[in-house]
Amino acid sequence: MSRDATLQLVTSNRWVLAILALQAFTLSVNGVAAPWIMQSFHLDQSSLARLFAWISVSSIGALILTRLFDVIGRFRLLRWCVFASSFGSIGAALSRSLKAFTLCEILLDATASAAIAAAIVVVAEKLPVAERATGQSLVGIAVRVGSGFSIALMPLLAYAGYSWRWLLVLAALPSLGLYLIEGTRDEITELQPAVANRNRADNALSDLLRPRYRRRAITLVVSALLSGIAITSGKTWIYFHTVSVVGSPPAAASLMLLIAGGLALTGYPLGAASCERFGRVPTVSGFALALAIGSIWSFWGPPSTFRHPLLWLGAGFSCFGLATNATSVGANSSATELVPGSLRTTMIGCRAFAGAIGEVMGQGIVAALAPRLGGISNVVGYLGLFAIGVSLLFGFLIEESRGLALEEIATD
Repeated sequence: MSRDATLQLVTSNRWVLAILALQAFTLSVNGVAAPWIMQSFHLDQSSLARLFAWISVSSIGALILTRLFDVIGRFRLLRWCVFASSFGSIGAALSRSLKAFTLCEILLDATASAAIAAAIVVVAEKLPVAERATGQSLVGIAVRVGSGFSIALMPLLAYAGYSWRWLLVLAALPSLGLYLIEGTRDEITELQPAVANRNRADNALSDLLRPRYRRRAITLVVSALLSGIAITSGKTWIYFHTVSVVGSPPAAASLMLLIAGGLALTGYPLGAASCERFGRVPTVSGFALALAIGSIWSFWGPPSTFRHPLLWLGAGFSCFGLATNATSVGANSSATELVPGSLRTTMIGCRAFAGAIGEVMGQGIVAALAPRLGGISNVVGYLGLFAIGVSLLFGFLIEESRGLALEEIATD
């Protein structure tokens, strides 16, 4: 796709991409602020992992909300999710007890995750066949840009003596502004009518298990579960590993992660190009293997004799991030293309739910095995191997959807 066409694509979806970036910023705070959260609530490594596992209960709420996106419609619920995530963010920033913080984070994560899922579907439904993979790459870039801001701001807050809680406040204010912008309505076409005007049988959650879609849905959900274990655990503990395990200064760690994150952004256009040239299935299968390699390289390194640990970690995190981003382009393209319109957000929500379950499982495994296997980093390296399962599932069980219209794929 030409540069002018890409810019036009960004302009026509600017508010949806802004929502994605801000919700991603909000969701990334816990991972970036993990060392300071641990200090604020007097937690050890295992307790911190258990806290993140409890927060992942939000996936249940996110699943319910994504189902409602297909029933009620995109715009109204997306707008309310943005508002609710801001409310949860402010509540978490003001919470002094661990229980209150956890409850606010559950609200925040549920609504922000649902908003991201809906935005992914909105972009897919608006674009023609030739632009769908590029649209998913822009979705991923918006998410990574939002996450990158939290990485950049945390050391500045720490250096200036401000609390990590200000990240949550900064995440809430722009989202509240987007809630008030009516221009978002023009970008979010209500492609699904109200439930009262729709055939109930054509829009039931159980439709995903009909013979036509069963293998696709189960494979997509199981792959999301494995990805949740492999990817989310790694993302959560990257900053912690760099600062608390390797011993890098926060400012240097943030700079390294920003550079690595910038390099990892190339995974989105690479993933889109691979999807259009080779197909969705080869893209996911190939880059999932690279993801496993990047995880092991990052969390089982650097060797104690290596003189420049940040270079080692930067290379590993770049590979991990690039492969993660490219994999997400192919996986999101398949998930939105292999089911009918009345179930697209539900499918994305089911994948998000499975990914969150994978996160809970991953954090639980980390909490249980970290004392036995030499710490969090060793366990997270092992969890990265679950990405090999994603590669195998897509390679053998998912049909290719490259070049086909949404209606043609969903009804084959």
